[in-house]
Amino acid sequence: YNGKGVEQDYEKAVYWFEKAANQGNADAQNNLGNCYHYGEGVEQDNEKAVYWYELAANQGNSDAQNMMGECYYFGEGVEQGYKKAVYWYELAAKQGDKNAQYNLGHCYYCGKGVEQDYKKAVYWFEKAAKQGNVKTQYILGEYYYYGYGVKQDYKKAAYWYEQAAKQGDADAQYKLGECYYYGEGVEQDYEKVAYWYEMAKKQNSLISKERLDNCYKFLKKYYKKLSLNYLFGKNGEKSLKKAIFYFKKSCNVKKNV
Repeated sequence: YNGKGVEQDYEKAVYWFEKAANQGNADAQNNLGNCYHYGEGVEQDNEKAVYWYELAANQGNSDAQNMMGECYYFGEGVEQGYKKAVYWYELAAKQGDKNAQYNLGHCYYCGKGVEQDYKKAVYWFEKAAKQGNVKTQYILGEYYYYGYGVKQDYKKAAYWYEQAAKQGDADAQYKLGECYYYGEGVEQDYEKVAYWYEMAKKQNSLISKERLDNCYKFLKKYYKKLSLNYLFGKNGEKSLKKAIFYFKKSCNVKKNV
C-alpha cells in the first residue's frame, strides 16, 4: 500500500487487506475501508467503505471510529446524521485520536449533533492540539486571541500560533508575525515579524490576498529601513555591502514570491 520494500500496488494491497479483514483483523478492515473510501485499488464505493469501517470500529479501532463519524457527518455511504457522527467521533476521541478530537471540538463549536458549547469545543481542541494537530493549534490561537469561549489571552494565542507556524501553517505564521508586530503576548520584535512574514509569504497561495499584501508592505519597509541603517551606521555598524543587500531585498520583495 505504501510502497515500502516493494513497488506500490494498491490492487495487491486490497487483496491482502481483504484476506486479513475477513479473518477479523481490525486494522485490515480499516485499511480496506480506506481503499473503498478513496478508490485506491478498487472502484470507489462509500457503502463498502462504511461496511468495513463499522466492522473495525466495533472492535475499537479509533481510526475507523473517526471515519464512521466522517461518513455520518457528510452523509457518505450512510444517511447523513450529525448525532451519529458525534457518537463515533466521541468514541475515537476518548481513545486519544487527535483527528476525532478536532472533529468533536468542531461539532461542539458549531452545535452540530450536540448543543453548542464553546468550553467543550476548547476542551477537545486542546487535546488535539497537544498531540500536534496543526488545524487545532491555529484555531486555539484564534480562540485565545479573540476570546472565543475562553478568556482572552495573547500569550496563549501566541503560543498556539507558534506551534502551528512551526508545522508550516501559513495563517499561523502570519498571525504570529502580527503578534510580534504589535507586541501581543510576546515582546515586540520586528526581526521576528520579518521572519514569520517571510515564511507566510513563501506559501502565498495558502493565505488571503489581504494578509499577503500586509506581508509585502511590512517587509518592503523593514528591509529599506535596515538598508538605511547600515548605510549611515545608525545601529553602530556601517556597511555598504549590507546596505546594498537589504536595499535589493526591499526592491525584490514581490519578485521573490
